[in-house]
Order: sequence, then structure tokens, then C-alpha cells
Amino acid sequence: MAPRFDLQSHSTNSDGVLSAAEVVTRAGEAGVELLALSDHDTIAGVAEALAAGERAGVEVVPAVEISAVDEGAATPRELHILGYRIDHTGPAMTARLQEFLADREKRTLRMRDALREVGFDLDEAEIEERIAAGKPIGRPHLAGAVLRAEANAARLQQENIDDIGSLIRGYLIEGKPAFRLRETPTVAEAIEAIHEAGGVAIWAHPFWDISEPGEVLASLERFHALGIDGVEAFYITHDEAQTRLLADRAAELGMLTTGSADFHGPENQQFHSFLAFETYGIEPNLGRIAG
Repeated sequence: MAPRFDLQSHSTNSDGVLSAAEVVTRAGEAGVELLALSDHDTIAGVAEALAAGERAGVEVVPAVEISAVDEGAATPRELHILGYRIDHTGPAMTARLQEFLADREKRTLRMRDALREVGFDLDEAEIEERIAAGKPIGRPHLAGAVLRAEANAARLQQENIDDIGSLIRGYLIEGKPAFRLRETPTVAEAIEAIHEAGGVAIWAHPFWDISEPGEVLASLERFHALGIDGVEAFYITHDEAQTRLLADRAAELGMLTTGSADFHGPENQQFHSFLAFETYGIEPNLGRIAG
């Protein structure tokens, strides 16, 4: 029987709103026994989370969520690869993440410029502070910059955009006017970096990024050929059919199956609670992620 697990969460080191320690504390209060702090393209909060886990009685898995380009798709797209049980103190992952983070920042700044091109003002104080502190910047920070700029108020009201999520959906996802694709790493490079750091590589939330079941399965098989270890079958937005499809195919391929509610903070519209995902009676296969 697997422990009560939640294998994605985010702190202020990426796009969450709580410190790494507070994320762990709240997870423990919610009954999580096995937690991963999986900030985007950074392991800056892992040591803090591990220390907090010892105090709270929560086993914290050293983890990271790497944004990667799926260049094997018909049209290149961005997907997320989770790395668990990585050596967060060693030079391998630190060096690779510095490379990836630099590209993430460049991509974010290209999207900032694109937002200006479509006529938005931006209040960039938070973005500048994060860059100065060496912290990642991403779409939520761009969305916040647009929402805080008073000059945008009338336009945002007219377009029914009133929070970070609706701004991202309107302008900063694939197919929208201010989206820009990152250049590196590829999915293969993300898997390689995780393995070099002694970790386990998992494809995060497949149906969040791809809607067509056949395309999800074909992508899973491509990533399996690249050496990925498993898939996040159990996820807060996956329905039962999607979950069973992923779990069944992963079992056939001998892959691990993980899950999460992708906690970003208590006020987040969708990702605000721990353990808010369903397994539908399917036993997960966490492998060595469970320790």
C-alpha cells in the first residue's frame, strides 16, 4: 500500500505563493505522508523543504519540474518532466538547471515583449526583484505584471480577464498571441539531466497539455523509448477514463505511475489543496520514489 502521497507542489522559489517550509507544513496538516517540492527549473527550496519535513513528520522527496520542448511532436510544444530522488546537492543537476533556467528567463522576457506588442502595460517590479534575487520568472509573474498595471484595467474588464489564470489562458498558452516556445531543453535532454543526477524521470500531467487520448499514448511510447521512467497518471484534472488509460498503458510498458494535486497556494483557483486527486481504486506504482 502506497503512503498518502502528493508528488507535485510549488513554493515562492518558482510560481507558488508560500515558502518551501510553509508548503511542507500545510501538506503535513492535510495528511500528506510523502511530498515532493517540485519547483519549476530550480532546486533552491529543496533543502528548506527537507528540514521542514523532518519537523513536520513528512517525508520530502528531492524533486524538480523541468519545462522541456517536445520536438518529436508534429508541432513542437512545451511539456513538463518531473525529476524525483535527484541529488540536489551535486554539481550535475545544478549545472544543467542553470542552463535551462537561463533559457526559461529568455523565453519569459520574449513573452513580456510580446505582451507589450499586443498593447499591454506591465508593472515589472516583482519580475525585476526575482531576476535580481536569481529566482525563476515565468508566465504567472508576467500575468501578475499585466494585472497590476492600472492602464490595462478597462481592457481586462472588457475581455473578462480578472486573475492570473484567465490572463495566461487568454494570452500566454500555445496558440495565443503572446506565447513563445522555449528553446532548451528537449524532453530527451531533461530525462538525461534527471538520470545524471541519480533521479527518476516522470512525464507530468499529460492530459493537461494534450487533449487527444491517442496522441497522449503515442507521446508516452515515444518518451518510453527515450528512457523516461513513468507518467503522472493520477492528477487533479484527469478524469477516470484518462487516468485508467494512462495507468493501463504504463503497466503494459513497465512504467511507474505517480500523482499529485499540484499545490500552488491556498488562494489558487484550481491548485489550492493537497491530495485533491483521484486514483479510482488503481494502485499507484511509485517504485523507488516511495523510498
